[in-house]
Order: sequence, then C-alpha cells, then structure tokens
Amino acid sequence: MEEPKNEQFRDSIGTINEEGKRSWVFPKKPSGKFYKYRSYVSYFLLAFLLLAPFIKINGNQFLLFNVLERRFNIFGFPFWPQDFHLLVISMITGVVFVILFTVVFGRLFCGWICPQTIFMEMVFRKIEYWIDGDRGKQIRLEKQPWNAEKIRKRVLKWFLFFVISFIIANVFLAYLIGGDTVISYITGNPLDNVSTLISLLIFTGVFYFIFAWFREQVCIIACPYGRLQGVLLDNKTINVAYDYKRGEREQGRSKFKKNEDREALGKGDCIDCKQCVVVCPTNIDIRNGTQLECVNCTACIDECDHIMESINLPKGLIRYASEENIAENKPFQFSARIKGYSAVLFILVGILVGMLFLRNNVEATILRLPGQLYEHKENNIISNVYTYKVINKTTKDIEDVSYKILSHKGEIKLVSNHNFVVPKQGLAEGTLFIELNASVLKDDNIDIEIGVFSGDKLIETTDTNFLGPRSYR
Repeated sequence: MEEPKNEQFRDSIGTINEEGKRSWVFPKKPSGKFYKYRSYVSYFLLAFLLLAPFIKINGNQFLLFNVLERRFNIFGFPFWPQDFHLLVISMITGVVFVILFTVVFGRLFCGWICPQTIFMEMVFRKIEYWIDGDRGKQIRLEKQPWNAEKIRKRVLKWFLFFVISFIIANVFLAYLIGGDTVISYITGNPLDNVSTLISLLIFTGVFYFIFAWFREQVCIIACPYGRLQGVLLDNKTINVAYDYKRGEREQGRSKFKKNEDREALGKGDCIDCKQCVVVCPTNIDIRNGTQLECVNCTACIDECDHIMESINLPKGLIRYASEENIAENKPFQFSARIKGYSAVLFILVGILVGMLFLRNNVEATILRLPGQLYEHKENNIISNVYTYKVINKTTKDIEDVSYKILSHKGEIKLVSNHNFVVPKQGLAEGTLFIELNASVLKDDNIDIEIGVFSGDKLIETTDTNFLGPRSYR
C-alpha cells in the first residue's frame, strides 16, 4: 500500500529535540468548527467534574471513591465491600467499552473527554493565551530577558495556575472523602485538620506540576491508555488522518500558486504551509501518518480546512477517516473484531444490570465465634455464640431490628437484650446466642436460616451453621 511521503524518519517523540532535551511546545491558538464543538463538550464535562462530588441522589453522593473507608457511590448507587463483585464487573465492562471505542474511533476519548486534555486545553491553555498571547508572542516572551513585563506575566500566570490547581485538588479530595466533608473543612479552621491540609497541598503541587510543566508529556509518556491504543488500532479504525493520496499525488507537496490547476499538474493539495504542525499541542506532523502522540484533538483538521477554504480547494484534506478509507476509498464497516467486542460488551452490560436489580439494600452476616464450641444448657438446649453484622445501604435508619430463626424451632438472644438500629449508610454489629433443642439436631453441624426483621417486616435472610454434639445425630 502506498505510504505518505516522509522527509525524515522520526525515531523520537515530538517533544524531544535533537540533543535529547525537552522541546517546549507553543501551539497556535486553534479555531474552527471542531474546536467549537470540543469547547461545548468540555464546558459540559468541566461542570460535571466539578459538581459531581457535591450532587446527591436520594441522599447519596453522585460519585464517591472513598478507598480508605471502602465506600463507593457510582451514579448515586452506593457500593460496599460486600458489593466488590459488582465493582469488578463494572470495571471489566468499562475496560471492554474503552477497547471497543478505541478500536472504532481511535483516541477520540483523549481529545474530547479526557480530564487531562480538557483542563489543559480548555482551562490552562486559554489562560496562557489570555496572558502571554498566541504562539508568536509566547515564543518571543520565552526568549526575552527577565524584565518587568515578563515577570508580571509569569507571576500572574503561575498564580492563576496555582489557584486553579488548588480548586482541582479540593474537588479531587471531595471524590475521595466526600463533598460534605470537604465543605466542612473549607468552612472550618484549617488548623483543625492539618493532615488534610497537607494532603491538599500535595495534590495541588501535583496538579500544578502536571499543568504548568509536564503538560502534553502526560499523554505521550505517562498515560497507559496511550500505550494501549498501539495494540488496538488497525487499518479500519477511524482516526484524525491526512489524506496523503490527495495531498501528495504524483508530484508531492508544493507551495501554493494562484490560478494554478494543481490536480492537472499532478501536484498534491497540501501546500506545505505547516499550519497543521504549529497548531498541534503535541508537536507532531499529522502528514507523517498515525503517531502515538496524536490525541485526536482535531486542531489540525480545523486549521487545514481554513487553509483549504482560503485557497478555494475542497476541505477534508485532514479529516476523520480510517487508513482503509483513504487508501482504498472504502466506507466504514463493522469488522468481526468489532462485532466480537460488541457482543462481549452487550453480555457484560446485561449481567451488570441484572446484578444491580438483584442487589439488596440490606446485607446481614452471622458467623460463629472462632474457637468456641457449643454449650449444653438445661432442658436439653444447645447454645452457640455468634457475631453479627448488618449493613444498611439506604439513606434512612432501619429501626427495631431483630433476628428470628426461620428453618428450625429455636431462640435467638442478643447480648444487648433488645432490638437495635442500623444507621443510614452504616452498619451495626454485635454478639448473639442461638439456642436449639437437641432433638432437632440431625447432625453435629447443621445449616440454619435466619430472618432479619425491622419490626414485623422481613428485610433480609441469611444462614449460618450450628454446631452440636455427635451423640445427638
């Protein structure tokens, strides 16, 4: 298959210069149809990211990932350690979805949805354009000596970067420990929670480092998804791609000349203006084909379309297209690979939805106390001691909770001697005794079913084993 014409083989990433040092990227400010659409999507996602830990549904935080307390809320549904299987299925489903999405659309997620790209391009980069100016002004400012203008602009930019990083750190912390907790810390005395304040400053430093210095290197070097895409893309994947057949033709690229019929002369439509290069936030030349640094941000599409429009040539020299579409002009088709991933995803979603509907709001466990044998009491009664735990996943207290044996005739005695309350999104635990008459024991170790009641209402069932003497078999 014909390949795009490369002037030089590139064996290093676009942000490293010939000396092996960091090559700072000064991308031109993008504009155009796709950039406008990306802005709309980004503003919506920014609002979602900033508000999600403070939104509640039925009293549950919309998104919560409290690893320390092992509590998770996903779209308002609370998940406890006992729901770990649901979390695993959710993660597997998410991974398969990402794989399918990448196989079909390449790194569309990176350019349009990824929080790193959204904050970098739609927040920090826009502040930089506002303070330092567009590409040319930024380059001149970087080269000029440290005078009053440069100091003023640098201090203002760095200060705003720090403030925004601090806000992001607070939101990030809200996802981990809860929005209400973070608000209480903010409105209270910072010295009352020194450890949290230190954690917050550490997170702020990390975000500041990423957005003020590391920047596009996150996507190129650190992001595992960027490495994963290399094994997922194929010639049917839709990417931001340069149509080298139209751009090169027989004579290759050449500068634009007015009133020239480029197609008749065999010249490609690419006029080698390099605007697609200077607008790229990862400093690549899209004309060299699909590259690991490309995040499908579409900045080069907008810039190239603008150039094509200004010289009266058809737009779409750079566009969303697959390699197969450009080389053979084939439309997109569902391959066996895509159908396979889709089938797996459909099955996983079905399993996840079914498990969510079957999930209980209350879970109870009763376990025999380790190392304890049975106790033989008066009137031929056998007693076992147990620990119990009741988890309430709802947003209301469960009151007047008691236990009753459902499978055998017997009695349950709580150590506290009275019914108890399970707090909302909390748990109650304690010790109880189960007493059975020896006459009902058909074996030395039997299973018994126990009901958990709130008043007279059965809210959950559980089972445990009961140990008795062998002589009563």
